[in-house]
Order: sequence, then structure tokens, then C-alpha cells
Amino acid sequence: MPGVGRILVRRAIALSIALVIIVMLTAVIMEATGYSTKVWLAIINEQVRALQMQLQQRQVPIDEQREILETYKENLTKIYGLDKPWYVRVMPLVQRTLVFDLGITTKTSPAEVAGVSVPVRVADLIFITLPRTIVMLTVAYLICAAIALSIAPRLAYRHGTLLDRGVITYAALFNAVPVWWLGMVFLFFFAYNLRLVPTSGRGIIPLINNFWQDPWNNFIGILHYAALPVFTVVIVLLGSWLYGIRAMVLRVVREDYVLVAKAKGLPEKLIARRYILRVMAPPVTTYVILALAGSLGGYIITESVFDWPGMGSLYYAAITSADVPTILGLTYVLTLVYVCARFLLEVLYIILDPRVRLG
Repeated sequence: MPGVGRILVRRAIALSIALVIIVMLTAVIMEATGYSTKVWLAIINEQVRALQMQLQQRQVPIDEQREILETYKENLTKIYGLDKPWYVRVMPLVQRTLVFDLGITTKTSPAEVAGVSVPVRVADLIFITLPRTIVMLTVAYLICAAIALSIAPRLAYRHGTLLDRGVITYAALFNAVPVWWLGMVFLFFFAYNLRLVPTSGRGIIPLINNFWQDPWNNFIGILHYAALPVFTVVIVLLGSWLYGIRAMVLRVVREDYVLVAKAKGLPEKLIARRYILRVMAPPVTTYVILALAGSLGGYIITESVFDWPGMGSLYYAAITSADVPTILGLTYVLTLVYVCARFLLEVLYIILDPRVRLG
């Protein structure tokens, strides 16, 4: 199918260009505003002070100390590229980011989220933290998707029933409830009062970092720490998942060709498979895949409530500590995940909807 190949190549090129533009804009904002320059100067000054303390302990003469420190500072300035204009530093920064050479961070806050010591590679920070967000948010999203995909089509097919109205009420109620607020309520009852679950998610760090040393016991421990956060996210988000997928299916169920098929007396299973499922598959697939991709970014406030060391906590720690390499690395990785999800959707569209092949 040469036409399909051309479509996928065009989409891949367009998404790759979008990825590069986003990384470039992020780098330009950090460099042009002087944000990264201030951070690098602070890092240089810290390293110079550390060297000065070492020289003082070794009782090096003051004049010699001054000369060594000035040379050291000049070398660091060249290494970090601060001897060049900001617009010259942008492209090397973008190039390093695109090949996952995300640099090294010396900030303690992001390293504490990952449970490692500084200095540490930014790529290691992200790949250490990512599984924790998957355990909490992505698993919760998968549970919501599984429940919604099994129930919502039946609700749409029998809209107006008592169960259908109950789901609509449930969705409307919990759409107004923030996840972090319900998380605090659940923590108060289940963790602090009943003591059924931990009050902090930090204990999951060694369980995931050393998972393969004792897989079964570590898995049980992960369930113990993740149960309440996952339950909270599912309770809040399930209503919107049910309502969203129900609305997609309901729009198809009310189409004229479905009503004609019913009037002809065709079996309900045949109508559902041939006239409903095939039509609703592309929008539902888009909804599910983009939601799962978005879940990898984490929830900053919700993770703070549960003291969960995930991607949201890492992003917050990087922002509050002005950790430019980690901010840029997180932006790149999350954008890359979205681009990959979009490309996967393009492939699935071709499989699910033959009309796309004609585009």
C-alpha cells in the first residue's frame, strides 16, 4: 500500500518538526530571558566556592588561590558556554536535548524526588521517576478506560434508563471534585485515622528501584503504597471517562443508518459490531491513547498531597530550584511521548478507518 506509506511518512515528518520546534522554543525562552544564564552562574559560583574551600584547607597562598580560582572560573564559563551570546547557545542545547544528552543536574530537590544523590544525569532522573507515575496515574487511567469501554457503550445504547441517569449524575458530581481534595479526605480517614495505608508514598522508592531483587514482595509493597492514590484518581476520573465515551457512542447510535438497521430487524449484536463499533473506534481510540500519554506528565498537586515521588513532583522540584537541564529534559520527554502517541494514532486510523488511506 504505497499510499499508506506516503501518509505515514508525511505525518512522521510533520510531528518531528513539531517536536523540534517545541524544544527550540523552550530553549529560546530559557536563554533569551537570561533564566538559564542566572542558573549556570549560580552553579559556577558554587563550584568556585567549593574549590576555594579545598584550597584553604590545603593552606595555599592567597595570591595563588586567586589565580587558580580565576582560571577555574574562566574554564567553567567556557564549558557552560556563557562566553557566547544566548542565540549561539540555543542550537547546541537543542541538539543535545534531541539526542537525550540532557546534561547533569546538581540540584538536590529533583535528586531527592528520584531518591539519588547529586550530581546525577537528567535522563536518569526522568527514567527513574517515570515508572512511579505509571504505577499511580497510568494504571488509574487504564482502569478507568477498561471500565468505561465496557459500560459506556451499553449506557449509550440504552440511554434514558435509571442507570444512565445515575452515571450522568455521578459524572457531574465528581467533575466538580478536585483529585487532590478528595485525596486529602481519603488520607485523613484511611491513613491517619484507620491506618490502613501509608501516609506518604516515599516508601515506594526502594521498592521500584530494587524491584528485581525480590519481585513478589516488592510488588505487594507497591500495591500497598499505590492503592489509595490509584483508588482516588479512579473515583474522580471515572465519571468523565464514562460520560465522554458514552457521548461518543450516543452520537453514533442516533445516526439514521443505525435507526434504519434497527427498523430492518437486524440483530443487536450485528448492529453494534458493524454500524456502531466500527464508527466509534477512531474517536474513542484517540480519547484513550492521548489520555494515557498525558498521564505520564503526572499531577503536581495530587502527587504533593500523597507525597508521591513521580513526574509531577520532579517537574515541581525542577521549577522551584531553577533546574534548567531537568526542565528542558522533562519538556522534551513529555513532548516526545505525545508525538509518539499521535503517530500511533495515525497508524491506528489507517487500520480502523479505510477512508484515511485516501487522504
